[in-house]
Amino acid sequence: MELFKEMEKQGHEQVLFFQEQKTGLKAIIAIHDTTLGPACGGCRMWPYEKEEDALSDVLRLSKGMTYKSAIAETELGGGKTVIWGNPRQDKREGLFRAMGRFINGLGGRYSTGTDVGTTADDFVVLRKETAYVAALPKEYGGSGDSSIPTSYGVYQGLRACVKFRYGRDSMEGLTVALQGLGKVGLKLAGQLLDDGCRVIGTDIKEEYLDRAREIGVEIVGTEQIYDVKCHIFSPNALGAVINDDTIDRLQCEIIAGAANNVLTEPHHGKRLHQMGILYAPDYVINGGGLIQVADEILHDTYSEERVIKKCEGIYRQLLEIFRISKERDIPTYLAADHMVEERLATITAISTIRAKMG
Repeated sequence: MELFKEMEKQGHEQVLFFQEQKTGLKAIIAIHDTTLGPACGGCRMWPYEKEEDALSDVLRLSKGMTYKSAIAETELGGGKTVIWGNPRQDKREGLFRAMGRFINGLGGRYSTGTDVGTTADDFVVLRKETAYVAALPKEYGGSGDSSIPTSYGVYQGLRACVKFRYGRDSMEGLTVALQGLGKVGLKLAGQLLDDGCRVIGTDIKEEYLDRAREIGVEIVGTEQIYDVKCHIFSPNALGAVINDDTIDRLQCEIIAGAANNVLTEPHHGKRLHQMGILYAPDYVINGGGLIQVADEILHDTYSEERVIKKCEGIYRQLLEIFRISKERDIPTYLAADHMVEERLATITAISTIRAKMG
């Protein structure tokens, strides 16, 4: 990868590489855009096959955070951290404390929190070295589990999809295929089952499957999930699941879930549009966790009521995106991108205004 060319192409401001030999830390922070405010984005820990995979992931994810922040109307920019390591084997106190020191050295330009492969406990450790961390457990002064507003926001997004596609408010009788039954997926499964949906799910972790079975989720293999005949296919784990190998296997009318970067390439979004499959842009529907983090960072006192109210706005946002997509006959991801880019351009333009007081 030619890094500077890739940064220019995607619009990144800064990419930082960190290592600490004693703890084995190898990490990358990508800061995509700070037009709206300091960058914010989770810290992912994953055993990438090679460093280029880690770099590609952090670039994609950080750009997604800019768009997620902008569409959610927060005053934060987009960034992301990836730690190259196995979260089951390589976690140790020193690793997260070293990561915290590096983040602290950025002086507030970037704040982080949990993501795939990391937990709130990891950030209780990281918090010892920096204040630039959010969504800590409530007992440590944070706002708590960010998967709660994330799953609630995704649920509101599914309601919007059903309203637009079928013209109905009820979810009863619909079949939903959930890919990923972790922190968000399991909560979402419970909400859907309560609404009378049939829920079919999969995950790579046996303990997640066991918990899902207990509440009534029908379990299939990780590859079988793409072939499930359903109304809604809901990806709630890793991204890039809509790709050349999977797109023609889908037997759904709606794709909507909590995973980031669901589309491997933009042309997959165009293909879904041509196929008549309604796609809820990932960074819109999964914004609940960021809404929580932004409330914690930007207000003196965190308000759960304020967060839940804003998550309910995901319903209205998606209906507006779907309306624009239909009127202009463009893919939904492009309709969402246009809304974000217009907001960023507007904030950039008005930032040139200098008002003299007195």
